[in-house]
Amino acid sequence: MRNYLQKYSLCGLLALSWGLTGCSDSSDTIEENPLLGELTPSEDVFGKATGNFTAEEWYPGGQLGTTEKASYSAATPAVVNIAGMESDFNTGEDFFEHLYTFEQEPRKGLGPAWVRNSCIACHPSYGHGKRQTEYRANQIGNGYLLVIYHPDNNSYISEVTGMPQTQAAAPFKAPIDESLISIEWKTVTAMESGLPMQFEDEGGYSLIYPEVRIPQEAFNTNPKPSNYDVRLESTIGIYGTALLDAISDEDIEAQWKSESRFVTLNPAMWDNDAKTFKPAAYYSAKYNDTGKHHGDHGPLKRFTYAMTRGSLQDGAGSNAIWNITNVSRSDRNWLYTTSAWAQAMSEDPDVIASIKADPSSPYYADGSEAKIADAVRNLLDPSTNQFDNQWHKFAPEMNDKQYYQFMVWHRGLAVPAARNLNSSDVQRGKELFSQIGCAQCHRPSWTTGSDDMWIDASIKAYAKSIGKDANQLLPRYPGQTIWPYTDMVQHRLFMMNDIRTGWCRTTPLWGRGLSRRLTGADDRLHDCRARTVVEAIMWHGYSKQSDAYRATEKFYHLKKADRDAVVKFIESI
Repeated sequence: MRNYLQKYSLCGLLALSWGLTGCSDSSDTIEENPLLGELTPSEDVFGKATGNFTAEEWYPGGQLGTTEKASYSAATPAVVNIAGMESDFNTGEDFFEHLYTFEQEPRKGLGPAWVRNSCIACHPSYGHGKRQTEYRANQIGNGYLLVIYHPDNNSYISEVTGMPQTQAAAPFKAPIDESLISIEWKTVTAMESGLPMQFEDEGGYSLIYPEVRIPQEAFNTNPKPSNYDVRLESTIGIYGTALLDAISDEDIEAQWKSESRFVTLNPAMWDNDAKTFKPAAYYSAKYNDTGKHHGDHGPLKRFTYAMTRGSLQDGAGSNAIWNITNVSRSDRNWLYTTSAWAQAMSEDPDVIASIKADPSSPYYADGSEAKIADAVRNLLDPSTNQFDNQWHKFAPEMNDKQYYQFMVWHRGLAVPAARNLNSSDVQRGKELFSQIGCAQCHRPSWTTGSDDMWIDASIKAYAKSIGKDANQLLPRYPGQTIWPYTDMVQHRLFMMNDIRTGWCRTTPLWGRGLSRRLTGADDRLHDCRARTVVEAIMWHGYSKQSDAYRATEKFYHLKKADRDAVVKFIESI
């Protein structure tokens, strides 16, 4: 891999970029700065075994997946080492970073309703979304998605899309009027578990959580939803996701089987009697070329908090490039809308009058109000324009080559190298992290499989058009020892106003210590309720029912110096 540390240490690079001085090349001296915190010493330590860290732990994404840049947006060596792939990576990055529009190439096709008009708006500096006090889709850093569901069975409401839209192109009205959405941050006054909110030696902690309300009148749908509740889910960092995709299904299944002896696992995913995954745990969708990953099913679901997505080619980014912006492509050439919204827009007198005054509108039909209403309903309703019974089939707005380039970028994002591993505090923190039980869920390392990735229809079509093998077009990461600090299992923490269903995949910890300097915020957990690492840890012990209560209890009883060491470790890996 490219060695950015041959000439300058990471400390030196950061000092140059921030105009700082005082970094030391001494292996036992680490300078601190209020902006950057502890800095990694020079190359005489980096990449070498130190204390209780092995040499390979400096490279959490393995040799093919780690960047030595303090960045969430750098390309992996797997991309850089293949001639021509870095150019496709850079083009794919452009699709992520810039706004989509109605007409301007190459980012054309926004709407008619959408969640955001760019990807980076949700992922500031490619990292975790930031905590918000109001819901505004165009607020940069607002990584929130609204989760609107029926509390009696946890199913999403059907009146709006699963990723609810609060923006729309004229003359249409947004499915949800975001000006009527309220977010109120509440303060926890006492832990349900009984843990005091004051540490035994010095200092305390405070916990907050959001209450979100959307009144029924905010919905521009027919019918309007009823019996619903609302939660927030924020985006997480997207770097290194291809490495998680490269972990074999069999290894993940073995982890679930091992943990099923000690904790209850999600019955929607796991058959505890047979000690194996249920069919619902595997990805299969009629709008993609599922092929046969292995056996008689598609790839194992492993992405999103709820583990609803399988291969990265139907993971967070590849799915979002379609349904966040509503930009169609060859394998998804219909709108991401709902029948209830289409019906409401076809009945809205303001919408009909605006179209009637514009004969150039694609919804104009013969200009009569009845035919305009029919056109609106049929064009916007996904039940009339998708799959085999298509009333109207939309021309792809993102072509197969562009989607391929986006996926080169998506699969090519590197994990930043670890930092400060030679620090005695960080080494002590690693020891305690394991001793108190955090590593039981935040499993430190995995070894990737052969990375025999699932290939979707759009990539196959592009490969065929250029006479290439689709299996060789995207960056791959076989046989890599990686350090994501996740068990790839869903657990329950039983927090106040918890995530929908209560089941949440263990979030990887790698690279998160760079969040404040790269994104300006350190917000954590699924809805950004934790403003610091300590708050995130203590939320794990809010309830004695939490799978992580015992580990949190042990953390609470640590001396301050040891608690600080655990935090320093988490911010260094």
